[in-house]
Amino acid sequence: MPLKTIRLELARTAEHPEGSAEHGYEFTAPLTADGHLDLEEWRSQKAACTVRRFWRGEDEQSGHLVHRGKGWLFDYDADDTDDDEPIFRFDRHTLVEGEYISITEHDGEQHPFRVVSVR
Repeated sequence: MPLKTIRLELARTAEHPEGSAEHGYEFTAPLTADGHLDLEEWRSQKAACTVRRFWRGEDEQSGHLVHRGKGWLFDYDADDTDDDEPIFRFDRHTLVEGEYISITEHDGEQHPFRVVSVR
């Protein structure tokens, strides 16, 4: 199954009422035909499932999409869990353009993101 590249951009927030294309994530993941994360396929390709976090005014970060316990997260340092960013109910989301996802960032704040592309 080919991997997909999914781009998430910050959705509307109090600080960014129009959302922001300068804040977000681009990650690689296997998706099922209906757009859900494919856990079994991820297990066979997890080294290729990378993430890039871009945030205006901050250095870009690179890491991996990880499945741990019952949930998914973005992990930037395998030896440190403080930088992990859990993704709320990621296994239930359909990753198609226009859908919304909530991610809890390093600082513990949860932000909404919109799926802007899947290619």
